[in-house]
Amino acid sequence: MPRKPTSPLHGTAAAPRRARAMGATQAEAFLRALAAANPAPETELHYTDAFTLLVAVVLSAQATDASVNKATATLFKAAPDPAAMAALGKAGIGEHIRRIGLWQGKARNVAALARQLIEQHGGQVPNDRAALEALPGVGRKTANVVLNVAFGEATMAVDTHIFRLGNRTGLAPGRTPLAVEQALVRKCPPALLRDAHHWLILHGRYVCKARAPECWRCPAVAACNYRDKVLTPPAGK
Repeated sequence: MPRKPTSPLHGTAAAPRRARAMGATQAEAFLRALAAANPAPETELHYTDAFTLLVAVVLSAQATDASVNKATATLFKAAPDPAAMAALGKAGIGEHIRRIGLWQGKARNVAALARQLIEQHGGQVPNDRAALEALPGVGRKTANVVLNVAFGEATMAVDTHIFRLGNRTGLAPGRTPLAVEQALVRKCPPALLRDAHHWLILHGRYVCKARAPECWRCPAVAACNYRDKVLTPPAGK
């Protein structure tokens, strides 16, 4: 479902507030604070292998992980591999994912990517960015997630949460997701890069929220350059 607009004070998904850029030392301190608070971060999407991960990430565009997990609980029982997914087809896939935003286009893409995996990759998910991005419904962000989670590569997938957080905190200001991704890769110490995607997306989802950041419980608040920190919880929080 489309995300609600955020407060003008804290910016919007398309135009997040932008803070002064952090230097390398400050950026490392910010990331290490998130790491200390969440030493073993993991994706919240449910999957069993590279194929089910790929499908889950394709389905997650403009949808919550929780809604995707509900849909894939039945979808992956019916079609756990590319051959079964291709046999299920667009209509069959659609029966499982109707509650997910843009489900018709996603059903078409998932059916097509399953067929393409069979025809071009022997039914295996390729460990190659160009090959992944050639699959229907797969863009740079999805490819980065699959390379990171399934194949252990140190990639940075920038979604709306990380785009907002990179700008709002000053960790990696940029006008486009690619600009934010490139800035994060430059600033993140190599040893932290693979997990940084999970730290940042979870932080943006649960603490540095779109409508209003919950700075009073942020473990990295001391390293953040955001000028309008919300240091006191609203009544009832």
